[in-house]
Amino acid sequence: MKYKRFEDIPAWKQARQFVKEVYKICNPESFKNDFDLMRQIRRASVSIMLNIAEGFERKTNKDFARFINNSKASAGEVRCAFYIALDAGFLTETQFDFLYMEVISISKQLSKFEKYLLETDFKK
Repeated sequence: MKYKRFEDIPAWKQARQFVKEVYKICNPESFKNDFDLMRQIRRASVSIMLNIAEGFERKTNKDFARFINNSKASAGEVRCAFYIALDAGFLTETQFDFLYMEVISISKQLSKFEKYLLETDFKK
């Protein structure tokens, strides 16, 4: 499972689609009472993608795995922020459930990929 570009990594592809959905759902109209929360959700979502890309450019599996771990942490931050948005009435239950399941799926992929990186010679 060697990738020539970070754009080929399935978790990055799914994260890209997730970010598109986050930007559609978490918009200024639905978060009109809390732009800071909207921006934080967007930043943390984007961070999932960015950390995968940045880690890919690192020289060792250990470095790459550290960035994958950072991506997982950002996914956790996003999940927590979704609860805040739901409780504040900025997200519907349907929106929350959809986004939550997507980010959980990404987190699971990242966990498997991190384990793979630490057990193989991916970067050699």
